[in-house]
Amino acid sequence: MSARYPLEGVTVIDLGQIYNGPYCTFMMAMAGAKIIKIEAKGGENLRRRSVVGGAALPFAMLNSNKNFVTLNLKSEKGKDLLKKMVVRGDVLVENFAPGAMERLGLGYDVLRQVNPRLIYGSGSGYGLSGPNKNYPAMDLTVQAMAGVMSVTGFPDRPPVKAGPALCDFFGGVHLYAAIMTALYEREKTHVGRLVEVSMQEAVYASLSSNLGLHYGSEGTAAPRTGNRHGGLAEAPYNVYPTNDGYIAIICVSEVHWKSLLKAMTREDLQADARFGNLKSRVEHMDEVDDLVAEFTGRFPKQVLFDLLMQHRVPCAPVRDLDDVVNDTHMHARRALEWVEHPMYGRVCLPNSPLRFDGVEPMAIQPSGELGCDNEAIYGEWLGLSHIDIKNLIQEEVI
Repeated sequence: MSARYPLEGVTVIDLGQIYNGPYCTFMMAMAGAKIIKIEAKGGENLRRRSVVGGAALPFAMLNSNKNFVTLNLKSEKGKDLLKKMVVRGDVLVENFAPGAMERLGLGYDVLRQVNPRLIYGSGSGYGLSGPNKNYPAMDLTVQAMAGVMSVTGFPDRPPVKAGPALCDFFGGVHLYAAIMTALYEREKTHVGRLVEVSMQEAVYASLSSNLGLHYGSEGTAAPRTGNRHGGLAEAPYNVYPTNDGYIAIICVSEVHWKSLLKAMTREDLQADARFGNLKSRVEHMDEVDDLVAEFTGRFPKQVLFDLLMQHRVPCAPVRDLDDVVNDTHMHARRALEWVEHPMYGRVCLPNSPLRFDGVEPMAIQPSGELGCDNEAIYGEWLGLSHIDIKNLIQEEVI
């Protein structure tokens, strides 16, 4: 059994910003990689949000276990420093707008000449090619372009965005996968490559249920189904009221449906033709929902959840964020940990969802202040002298 983290020995030059790139490199950090996060003198955009109450938390969540340096990539000395870092690095990650690195003279074609083994990971909204590549790409705009908003909400109301930043994080996860694939290939070829991930493309497959409804109805069905199944292909499948909140219930199989009827003490309905199989229940979806809602409304959600769990009915109480932050299960697995952050106080931070047999989840090292590792990275790692570093500071290169 290995006692090593799988990415120990891998060095990553992290030019990521906001969510997409930083989440990719956060997962790499928690898998053992050395992450050197490069920021402009003013800090990356997510760090700057800390002037708004609570907005500093996302930066702390996505930048644990990294090294923080400042670097002016618009200066010639700054560009030269980046190239020196690339010589010693294995991976570079960026999620700037397409063409930004090329305009700086630091695109993949340049950097691979510096280090042919470099894996260059690029995250963007719509990809590095194609007619839409230069469209503005924030999570909101990609949700709109990707169809996510069109299928979110209720059919008689305007489209709404998904609450979480789905496109940013789907893009970051896929970028991690692309980089890992390229690292695996490099072990055999000893040559790096460019990998890129489009947020729009990363999120498309998650529309599968909605697309099934679209194709099956030849585009005539309302695209928004509220809390019902996105393809209107399951019943019951909804969020139902309790006397103190809501509970989500889904019956994927006939066994689940029969178990729900037993919990409801309505096993007589097994003989009702309206509810005898999935096709019939979908055709009588309103009646199914009315039946289930009348039952669920009699109970507190926790009492009902316990009852349905006894009958093995797939369900979950609708919890608020305070419930989730304090989830005993996630804390028991160290997926969440309370940390005394040197800049933000006591905060709940996530660990990586990726687990590796033989090692415990990596201890969280809170994100540091802007440029706090300049001396360690430029001096101890890159080998610059104290005088060199002092001069770079005076010249506003770092």
